[in-house]
Amino acid sequence: MKKLEYLDENLKIYQDDDYYTFTSDSILLSRFAAVKRGDVVADFCAGCGVVGFNLYALNPDKISSVTFFELQKPLLSLCEENIALNGLSDKFFAVSGRVQDISKEYYGKFSLIVCNPPYAKKDSGEKSPSETLAVAKSESALELRELLFIMSRALKFGGRVNFVHRADRLAEIFSLMKEFKIEPKKLCPVAAKGKEPYLVLIEGVKGGRAGLKFLKTIYN
Repeated sequence: MKKLEYLDENLKIYQDDDYYTFTSDSILLSRFAAVKRGDVVADFCAGCGVVGFNLYALNPDKISSVTFFELQKPLLSLCEENIALNGLSDKFFAVSGRVQDISKEYYGKFSLIVCNPPYAKKDSGEKSPSETLAVAKSESALELRELLFIMSRALKFGGRVNFVHRADRLAEIFSLMKEFKIEPKKLCPVAAKGKEPYLVLIEGVKGGRAGLKFLKTIYN
């Protein structure tokens, strides 16, 4: 069933609980990402577009444009509907297909990429009740290596990537970021009260200098 969610008094979006619906991970990511004036933004694995829309709600005077990339057509349709709903067709765009197959016209285009990707490895044994959820939650259609590779291609030199992922995959994430010339710059753990971190929020800079800032844990 489609539901209307208000991100602030002006911005609102539809999501559909027949498909993947957003969680607090997406809201934390949009708050974590530091936006600069004139940023050209990409939202990979966009779903209904919540990260890109909430990022814009928090920084309406800084963002030049947002391009959503989404594989699943029902979710892409929600993105398109949400763009029209908010009257943002002059600066928000939706692109269909696998992010690892995006056109070369997007190479080096973006100063900021945000992404709430699938967390679980293909061979992890984790099951989802539907194909839609499986694609959203596991790497059945997009592996972490592919994601970091295309992020590096799509970023301008000096551009930033901000994404959220599982804490237990942090060593793998940092290794791949380094391989594809994205230097880890900020790390923020996310934990439940009294528990070890289960998520991490990460910022990397393409071609950046070494030096990682470790932020205080967010208790979610």
